[in-house]
Amino acid sequence: METQTKLKINRQNAGKTEILPIKVLQFGEGNFLRAFVDYAFFKLNKEVNFNAGIALVQPLAGGMVDFIDKQDGLYTLFLNGIKNGEKIQEIELIDNVVKCINPYKDFQDFLDVAKLDSLEFVISNTTEAGIEFVDTDVISNESPASFPAKLAIFLYERFNYFKGDSEKGLTIIPCELINYNGDKLKEILLQYADLWKLEAEFKTWISEACSFHNTLVDRIVPGYPRNEIDQYNNKLDYQDDILVTAEPFFLWVIEGGEDLKAKLPFDKINLDVKIVSDMQPYRTRKVRILNGIHTAMVPFSIMFGNKTVQQSMDNEFTGDFIQKLTYDEIVPTLDMDKEDLKNFADEVMDRFRNPFIKHQLSDIALNSIPKFKVRVLPTILDFIKAENKLPLNLVFGFAATIRFYQGSWQNEDLPVKDSQEIVETMREYWSENSIEKAVSQTLSNTEFWDQDLTKVEGLEEAIVFAISEMDQNGIEKGYQNFIAKFS
Repeated sequence: METQTKLKINRQNAGKTEILPIKVLQFGEGNFLRAFVDYAFFKLNKEVNFNAGIALVQPLAGGMVDFIDKQDGLYTLFLNGIKNGEKIQEIELIDNVVKCINPYKDFQDFLDVAKLDSLEFVISNTTEAGIEFVDTDVISNESPASFPAKLAIFLYERFNYFKGDSEKGLTIIPCELINYNGDKLKEILLQYADLWKLEAEFKTWISEACSFHNTLVDRIVPGYPRNEIDQYNNKLDYQDDILVTAEPFFLWVIEGGEDLKAKLPFDKINLDVKIVSDMQPYRTRKVRILNGIHTAMVPFSIMFGNKTVQQSMDNEFTGDFIQKLTYDEIVPTLDMDKEDLKNFADEVMDRFRNPFIKHQLSDIALNSIPKFKVRVLPTILDFIKAENKLPLNLVFGFAATIRFYQGSWQNEDLPVKDSQEIVETMREYWSENSIEKAVSQTLSNTEFWDQDLTKVEGLEEAIVFAISEMDQNGIEKGYQNFIAKFS
């Protein structure tokens, strides 16, 4: 019996022929924005009739707006994960992308959106490297290379078309993973205004008519499930070539006041969007808990024998280690509501156990030393200051990180991935096969840590002992002996 060929999804066969007015211009068409921002506006449309269509702009010459356009902007989002210990899967047909723009093919098509009275918001996620000033970018009838230059020309088009009307300014919400992303983007736009010698009134319009909002975004988005695509499409009564997968967890923190809350009524729907006066505590919470756990446990867990985050959580020994460093050492150092911190940590544990996400430890191991400095070291130092003792689980994780950079463990290569300079420096430190020398040189390297960590009382001794125990007795027994000695 022949299998019936499914129709590829489009607005006609999905019964989604109504086209929403464009309220959002979005730079970026990748998996994250489609599973995060577009989903958020989809929920606003669905639950409070926000009536917002999105125009997607392809930020790089090689992109995928053509694929999205072939499906009239429609795509399926699968939310796969664990909630309160239970496996869940939710399926949504996202229908609010109403225009796809490739500015490298038709720059005027892009500029024409600036003339829309309905437009209110600009969203972006062009990677951390996307918010940069490129002084070779110019105003012309062709697309400049950088995202900020594209946006500067777009805003100038809007400024001129509406004759500097202050009511036509836009709400600009970048989602790139750099701190103070909104402030940085505004600064670069004003640099372009100076570079191009644009009128002072335009700079005033950017500063006063437009608003810029720093953000923090948090959702794991594996994206297109290439190896399981047939299983996913079998759950649909149509063919979707650009479906996307994500975890259920969602957090979007946006700096703003009552005016932004009025523009974006997320408080009226069940989605964790926090519009706050200062997002830095939430950023610290994420960096110290979510990212900090990753960085502190990855070398330890790899050397124990695990391959993924989920395995690390499910193993009795490594799972207990992660629990202790989280709840006994990281959470107590943070100056936020303790119940809120515990709830966030509980959600992180669920995310790490997500059976739908195969998060390889070797991928997280990238740049472990720079990450340790930002994500874990401040917690160690804060804990020592508050408790007048070492946080033993984090210190053992620190020891495993230093040992990890030796490059091999039990006759197998370790996935050390860092800058060439750091890798070569650590290789040199370990070249004499002296734990004492390697630890002393590593801790005293002020280029790594911005301080000499040999001056932290007891830290060097503890790390030397921990690494000696690892080498002699393995990770599990070495850890037990370390805890017994220093507790």
